[in-house]
Amino acid sequence: MPSALAIFAHPDDIEFVAAGTLLQLKARGWDIHYINLCTGNGGSVQMDGPTTTQKRLEEGQEAARILGATFYPPICDDLELTYSVPFLRKVAAVVRMAKPSIVLTHAPADYMEDHMQACRLAVTAAFSHCIPNFQTDPHLDAYLHDVTVYHAMPVGLCDPLRQKIQAGAYVDTTSVHAHKREALAAHESQKHWLDVSQGMDSYLISMDETSAAVGKLSGQFEFAEGWRRHLHVGFSSKEIDPLKDALGELCLINEAYEQAKAVPV
Repeated sequence: MPSALAIFAHPDDIEFVAAGTLLQLKARGWDIHYINLCTGNGGSVQMDGPTTTQKRLEEGQEAARILGATFYPPICDDLELTYSVPFLRKVAAVVRMAKPSIVLTHAPADYMEDHMQACRLAVTAAFSHCIPNFQTDPHLDAYLHDVTVYHAMPVGLCDPLRQKIQAGAYVDTTSVHAHKREALAAHESQKHWLDVSQGMDSYLISMDETSAAVGKLSGQFEFAEGWRRHLHVGFSSKEIDPLKDALGELCLINEAYEQAKAVPV
């Protein structure tokens, strides 16, 4: 059974921008895996840190259960995620446990550092999947099949300098949007936090609006998630697109983006 692994920063990040794609892969026989690298301990103005950590862990586990994904526990607290060898060894171990052909992660440039550090760790952990001399924590053997990394759309659909971002591919999530929304609703502690800290009104409505905005960008889908494919060099023996191969017509390639970004190797 082929597998896909989502590596994101905080509890609820996966549900906002990647859960629909995971669900579409799962419906086509893929095994799906799920890790939030941070505990989410900073995500409350009502609970203290340890209480928030426990609450968000339970919410993440429930969301993964709703999605039908294998859950892996976080590795550090919020705002403490750094691109460092100890954390890299832990993330690389998750990659080797899940043995994904597809790794989904944050955009390289996003509005906050936890997202960007999670992206860097995910990319290098995926790169190291076939390097037996790189030691993971815990130790796990390398595996040799190809891996392709895809980057989600950043928050606000723009980079930190407010430049709009176009996706290289759009996945139609319309048929699984309600299921995705159910998984996001498991993160119930986030409604008050996001209302207070970021003015997002209802986080469920915010996700609906973002999914609809990405769907509009696709020009075809009511709800969608957007992805940019990482360069294949070092990850696979040749340029491949397993997300498109797996999802077919549900994955719409942005041909203008791909032609503009194409680099001969």
